[in-house]
Amino acid sequence: MHHWKEFVFYPGAAEAIARLSAQFQHTIVVTNQRGVGKGITLESDLREIHDQMKMRVEQLGGKIDEVFYCPDIDQDSPNRKPQSGMALQAKNKFPEIDFHRSIMVGNTLSDMRFGKQLGMTTVFIPSTHAELSTTHPDIDHVIESLFVFDQFLSNR
Repeated sequence: MHHWKEFVFYPGAAEAIARLSAQFQHTIVVTNQRGVGKGITLESDLREIHDQMKMRVEQLGGKIDEVFYCPDIDQDSPNRKPQSGMALQAKNKFPEIDFHRSIMVGNTLSDMRFGKQLGMTTVFIPSTHAELSTTHPDIDHVIESLFVFDQFLSNR
């Protein structure tokens, strides 16, 4: 996806993010965006996607405090997940963040490694990588969707 018109929330995801944001002090998105670095996606288009995504969640009564993205192509970039650069950017902007009390929800092993190396609880949603072993040591919980994750937290 390179334009807002191509962006689609997974079913129930926007509503779940809105509800989940009420349970957390901050809701932050961290995303690798190699397409920007390759010149496939314009940075202005990516900003529009992020702005529209945040606005949709706000319309539902929630919030996304910030979206941090890494356009770097190099796998070893300090800001590219699973490296911790975007987390450190978030901590710099929101110093009250405590990684050991944070939850990383994602759909790649890179997301899980990102969270685990910082001491976060990790939640794997197998939306795009269902073939991954769910017994990986970087995965604390496997939950089928953000909607189900919201229900899981609400019932705790």
